[in-house]
Amino acid sequence: MTNLFANRTALSPRMAGLFRSGLDLMFPPRSSDGREAALSLGLAAPAWARVAFIDQPACDGCGLAFPHDLGAGARCPACLARPRAFSRARAACVYDETSRELILKLKHADRPDLAGLFALWLGRAAADLLEEADAVVPVPLHPWRLFTRRYNQAAEIARPLARASGLLYLPDALVRRRATASQGGKSGRGRKLNVAGAFAVRTAARDRLKGLRIVLVDDVFTTGATAEACAKALLAAGAARVDLAAVARVQEQAQASI
Repeated sequence: MTNLFANRTALSPRMAGLFRSGLDLMFPPRSSDGREAALSLGLAAPAWARVAFIDQPACDGCGLAFPHDLGAGARCPACLARPRAFSRARAACVYDETSRELILKLKHADRPDLAGLFALWLGRAAADLLEEADAVVPVPLHPWRLFTRRYNQAAEIARPLARASGLLYLPDALVRRRATASQGGKSGRGRKLNVAGAFAVRTAARDRLKGLRIVLVDDVFTTGATAEACAKALLAAGAARVDLAAVARVQEQAQASI
């Protein structure tokens, strides 16, 4: 065992992550009640302490944290004024410097091991959505971006989330028909136009989707434009309902829209 730990520094980031995940499975982290340690799977204590988790009370429609409890099913003014195609949304944490760094490591630094951690967070944050769902669908990448990145971060999160929740995992239900520009820096209207018509349901998946309650999984929820476009495609194919589960939510922008 000593030699294994000594050689760990020579492993690639991907292999090191898989090695660490394997150790966590064999020797699960523990604390007084087990919850905090499990949710920090492989995350150093200082980084864990900086994550701004979103707890109830929150908007039932978009997951925006409320300063005080407004009652079950309460929605923020923005959701009341303009209902979205997806019915409800939950986010595990606020999108800030800490969560952004972790998400970017998953997306661009070959750290797929973090997907399991995010799945644990979503299992807690979106528990009510998952209890009422039939299947989990990840937001797809365009084939070219998938080729260059080698994996879809949303799919890496959705897979263990579906398995832990006992739900159908439908990774190929949606397809991104055209390569879209980055949503970063765009206005809400610009984001909506950028993804308009970009998503479709695969012909082979249409019959399987009919009547299903879907939890759509993504890494970041900013304005909801991407989730909206995906939800419209799923509903048009016969899904009964689409909810959104995102790892992080842009809180400041949501506050400004109210």
